[in-house]
Amino acid sequence: MTSETSLPPETGRRARRAPRGMRRHSVRWVARRRRHLRQLPPTLRALLWSMLAGMLFVVLNSTMRALTFELHPFETQFLRYLAGTLVLLPWVLRDGWRAYLPRDMRGQFLRGGVHTFGLCLWFLAIPHITLADTTAIGFTTPLFIMLGAWLVFKEPMRWERWVAALIGFGGVLIVVAPKLTDGNLYSLLMLACCPVFAASFLITKRLTRYESSGVIVLWQSITVTLLSLPFAIPVWQGPNATQLWLFLICGVLGSAGHYCLTRSYRIADISASQSVKCLDLVWASIVGWLMFADVPSQWTLAGGVVIAASTIWIARREARIARGD
Repeated sequence: MTSETSLPPETGRRARRAPRGMRRHSVRWVARRRRHLRQLPPTLRALLWSMLAGMLFVVLNSTMRALTFELHPFETQFLRYLAGTLVLLPWVLRDGWRAYLPRDMRGQFLRGGVHTFGLCLWFLAIPHITLADTTAIGFTTPLFIMLGAWLVFKEPMRWERWVAALIGFGGVLIVVAPKLTDGNLYSLLMLACCPVFAASFLITKRLTRYESSGVIVLWQSITVTLLSLPFAIPVWQGPNATQLWLFLICGVLGSAGHYCLTRSYRIADISASQSVKCLDLVWASIVGWLMFADVPSQWTLAGGVVIAASTIWIARREARIARGD
């Protein structure tokens, strides 16, 4: 006789087949989503990649800010990129190290050097200003990027992009101006790193012409790790186990964020994808409130509304232009 808790043979076979069927359904669902994404206009896909990168970077920056309260900023910078390199090693082992040899080693180290300099400024400032203010000040970077892309790569700057950039920059001024008038030198330090990061992103754009996204992300981690080590050694203190785990998480977040950003640059003009970065202020305000009890000021909220409006407008305009409407 069959007990009440046992299953009939047919039911048992169906139960064993269920996980296999669920896996097939999940694979088909992912394949359908990927086909749908490929059908979107390139500019819109670039905007989506850039938005995802922004969300990842906000979570990364909040974790980095928490770690700089416990360790020196330069040590935090070194360990963050070392962890990013370690996170990427399984892919290197799977594909072989030859698959990740860059075609332009000089360009990789140039990009790493520029990015390291910007990071030194950023990590020195991040413990002293809120996450929302950090993000708002960082919105000046797209302006430098669009200007650089126009001057260096001769990318077209349609009037819509100029208007969106100016409106977004106006929103940034609403957020930043009260802090600068209070004489916050760390806000100025954060502002100084923005053109440096813009130069780094422009070098990345040039590298995407003949380097894969994986090669660019890996060698950024390697070069920044090597170039940050001399700054970290004089201030070194041993991290504990919890901090090491957080650095590994940061390595995953940073590598994923840079991968998404590189995909965005590969799909469309770099200037087309920059306006969506203004949404980072929304994520930063939410995460800053949850992690650090940082309540955004009325100026931050007002500037965020202006920035979000410009972002939504340019996203709709770019999608319409790509469709030929």
